[in-house]
Amino acid sequence: MPDLQSELTRTVRGEVGFDVTSRALTTMDASNYRRVPLGVVAPRDADDVAATLAACRAHGVPVVARGGGTSIAGQATGTGVVLDFTRHMNRLLSLDPAARTALVQPGLVLDRLQQAAAPHRLRFGPDPSTHSRCTLGGMIGNNSCGSHSVAWGTTADNVSELSVLTARGDSLRLGQDWAGAPSGLRPLVEGELARLRTGFPDLPRRISGYALDALLPEKGADVARSFCGSEGTLGILTEAVVRLVEAPRARALAVLAYADESAAAEAAAGLLVHGPLTIEGMAADLVRSTADLPRGGAWLFVETGGDTAAEARARAGTIVRAADVVDSLVVTDPAAQRALWRIREDASGTATRMPDGSEAWPGWEDCAVPPTQLGAYLRDFRALLGTYDLRGTPYGHFGDGCIHVRIDFDLLTSPGIARFRRFSEDLADLVVAHGGSLSGEHGDGQARAELLPKMYGDEMVTLFERAKAVWDPDDLLNPGMLVRPAPLDTNLRFAVLPREPVDVVFGYPHDGGDFTAAVRRCVGVAKCRTTEASGPSVMCPSFRATGEEAHSTRGRARLLHEMLAGELVTDGWRSTEVRDALDLCLSCKGCRTDCPVGVDMATYKAEFLHHHYEGRRRPASHYTMGWLPRWLRLVERTHTAWLVNSLAAVGPLAWLAKRLGGIAPERRFPRVAGVTFTRWWSRGFREKLRQSLAAWKAGERTEGLRPVVQLWPDTFTEHFAPSVGKAAVRVLEAAGVGVTLTPHVRMMVKRTPEGAISSVGGNVWLFRRRRVCCGLTYISTGQLDRARAVLRNTLDLLDAHLIPELDDARAPVVVLEPSCAAALRTDLPELLPDDPRAARLAASVLTFAEALERLAPDWTPPRVDRPAVGQTHCHQHAVLGDTADRRLRSAAGLTGELSGGCCGLAGNFGFEKGHYEVSATCAEEQLLPSVREAQDGTVVLADGFSCRTQLEQLAGVRGRHLAEVLAEALEAEAL
Repeated sequence: MPDLQSELTRTVRGEVGFDVTSRALTTMDASNYRRVPLGVVAPRDADDVAATLAACRAHGVPVVARGGGTSIAGQATGTGVVLDFTRHMNRLLSLDPAARTALVQPGLVLDRLQQAAAPHRLRFGPDPSTHSRCTLGGMIGNNSCGSHSVAWGTTADNVSELSVLTARGDSLRLGQDWAGAPSGLRPLVEGELARLRTGFPDLPRRISGYALDALLPEKGADVARSFCGSEGTLGILTEAVVRLVEAPRARALAVLAYADESAAAEAAAGLLVHGPLTIEGMAADLVRSTADLPRGGAWLFVETGGDTAAEARARAGTIVRAADVVDSLVVTDPAAQRALWRIREDASGTATRMPDGSEAWPGWEDCAVPPTQLGAYLRDFRALLGTYDLRGTPYGHFGDGCIHVRIDFDLLTSPGIARFRRFSEDLADLVVAHGGSLSGEHGDGQARAELLPKMYGDEMVTLFERAKAVWDPDDLLNPGMLVRPAPLDTNLRFAVLPREPVDVVFGYPHDGGDFTAAVRRCVGVAKCRTTEASGPSVMCPSFRATGEEAHSTRGRARLLHEMLAGELVTDGWRSTEVRDALDLCLSCKGCRTDCPVGVDMATYKAEFLHHHYEGRRRPASHYTMGWLPRWLRLVERTHTAWLVNSLAAVGPLAWLAKRLGGIAPERRFPRVAGVTFTRWWSRGFREKLRQSLAAWKAGERTEGLRPVVQLWPDTFTEHFAPSVGKAAVRVLEAAGVGVTLTPHVRMMVKRTPEGAISSVGGNVWLFRRRRVCCGLTYISTGQLDRARAVLRNTLDLLDAHLIPELDDARAPVVVLEPSCAAALRTDLPELLPDDPRAARLAASVLTFAEALERLAPDWTPPRVDRPAVGQTHCHQHAVLGDTADRRLRSAAGLTGELSGGCCGLAGNFGFEKGHYEVSATCAEEQLLPSVREAQDGTVVLADGFSCRTQLEQLAGVRGRHLAEVLAEALEAEAL
């Protein structure tokens, strides 16, 4: 609608987006549903909201209010104009500690409010698992609850006043005693008092339908409370006054183990008398590792509070003694509690995959029954799943009788969708039979609104329709939600995806080789949209730098989904919209681990770039930095490192080279080493060989070092930082580990044109000098054909090492550069899934710390006894793990935690033209502040060449590989 777009652009001060990208990013929320909007408006204030409503009303276009887009029932999607409050209307306007209230805008993320309230020992009570990205407006729209609702209730219980604009432009201030009620609402309610007093089940988690009973005189005729949970169908929220509660000074977490979830459910209601802050339940099949949990098949997480740690612990102990448990654990350490809570919070994502890797979906995500009925309900629910041959793992708010579950519905075929509908109807009957609510937290949306007559009866649903007509007589606001809903089996987001496999290069082993299934992994829970990296997490640095949905993992997955659908993004692999969204992906791989469903955007980006530029000219940076190993080997062969460094130091020449090479002008070229690591090694090896021969001739017995590792001369250690390789050799040998280099000569048999072995010249062998390479630079720039060729060459060089019969004698391959180790561990077998040598090499790869731990377990490292700062390499965090590094640092007396996040350089990313600002912003998030704040004498650790380069260029600080620090300590001990 060009007229609507023109009017909005003219009257709205915020952004108006009717382009493909803006629309594609909002086609879905975290539900099974998809709708393509006409456009997206990011209002700056209430006046912008009013102008949008006026324009849409004039053109008969519906309006959908959207917060963090984490709704699970489909209510944050629509075919009209979507209002995105997260860009501008996202502020905490005021906080009154004395009154314990806060004035917030609808786009404010919950965690920001909690952070502001915490210094006053206050907090907002409700806390959904999406607290790091859900908004107050979305929570009010859904009447969200969270894990602490047993203590502090739902969002509706914590709202005082709401500022709302109606579809016809009326500005209302909603509160108690009919404050702000639209004309006609009071007569409607007063004519239906008997129905409102008897027609609503008495539940702590009754979210379904409109809360018209809050308008009863004995409940204070609270219009604000009644508005909560209306899913944007009655009015548009512009401000809210919310109540805050006092946070306990100390907390304890009792983890109670039971044989199964039914036993845990039966026990939950009996613990409420002890006044816990929360009672959460989950079963073992949702937990990636039970190592930190007490022995059992299911657990209740019961939190208690107190003025002191002892008081909180005592209350937890009372609950443990009152519970009939298999095993138990009481945790008071805040860090340990956070780690345990992350297990529970990530369940919304991990539940989307069954233990065998098959997909599971929302749809019946949050039914609630009276807590005393929960055990019986779960048994009946399990039986119903069995009747339909479906699987799902319940978890959730056992203390409130609210159960979350993802079920392995087949939403791709007509028979599967028909079964989904029949199951939904039967489950609705089951919930109602147990006195429950179809929604206990996430709202009805499209997923359940069609079934509301089963819960409330036709007359009550008709009353809902009449109430909607009072508020929104033109049905402009989020039509199809709550009243007159679309059928629950329409608008499914999978319907538009291709049914035939997409031709791709990577193997996608966790998705059955299906790229479409890989893209479907993103269910929209939006953990990638957190505005701060917490703890060691990395995902998603580009979103935190820009704040734009297009640069989040979810946003990119949405665009790839629309690319595959072909309805909105019509250019397929040639799409410029997808290319531009992926451009700021750092390929940090953080989402591979931090995303609860394991979305791997770095791989998807490489796959897309491969197809996008196939047969076409690539950006200059793909040839300069993508082919970096080739150029550096040329420099080595021509012995021109000195010349390259000299030319790079000449300003005009460096400027020209950067301009031609697609390199950011703000960057400095790293110095190329005059003597490569391999050349240094070869000289030392020849000397050692001469010494060994001389000793042998003299009759001296030499005892070789055992065990032996093969050190991998990665491109960065080889050409830029040979000191790292030298240090690693020094430390490994000091630990009693023999070191050799991976082969760099390939022997080939000479053959005649007929194929026979030729002995011309008296030698049947040809020797070809090659270099092993992980293909990282080719992969990150999407040059996958070249990457596979390089990797096959590497496997050919290592053929003898990879013979299956030699498994027991195979020397591990130690890779010092984390990004190269990660490429060999994951990218190699996924690019060459049909070559068994790829899997064997991947299994042989060890990091420096892993090699020492595995091959020299009794070795004691030299004591450094200094504090350390720096950053765990993002690929190490995502792929390799840093447990061995932590133990090695501790043994060497290196104290302190390394920061999370991403350094922002990320290989070629930070050097590419146009990426400098984002790269620097990423570094300023955690890495650079931690280094600046470090005390004198602190060791700056950075195992990755990118991290060290970023530190040097942005902070003037020299970061060192852990091997260098230990080698220096060995030298100091020897003096």
